[in-house]
Amino acid sequence: MKLVPKRKAGQAMTEYLIIVVLVAMAALVIFGLFGDTIQKKLGGAVDELEGDSTGSDAVRSSKSYLEDLGSDDDK
Repeated sequence: MKLVPKRKAGQAMTEYLIIVVLVAMAALVIFGLFGDTIQKKLGGAVDELEGDSTGSDAVRSSKSYLEDLGSDDDK
């Protein structure tokens, strides 16, 4: 008697689904741990892009903001 090979399409889809779930859970954990820092950095960048000041003062403040992004004061 010949055995009919089982289809593996469902198995592959399940494996991909497990990988997607693991990546999503890792992203949630990372955002949970670093959410405040990410929010501060993005909020500051948005404030700089919306800035009301013009001219050299705006350039100077942008440079100082970019220098502050690299500092480790957010610990």
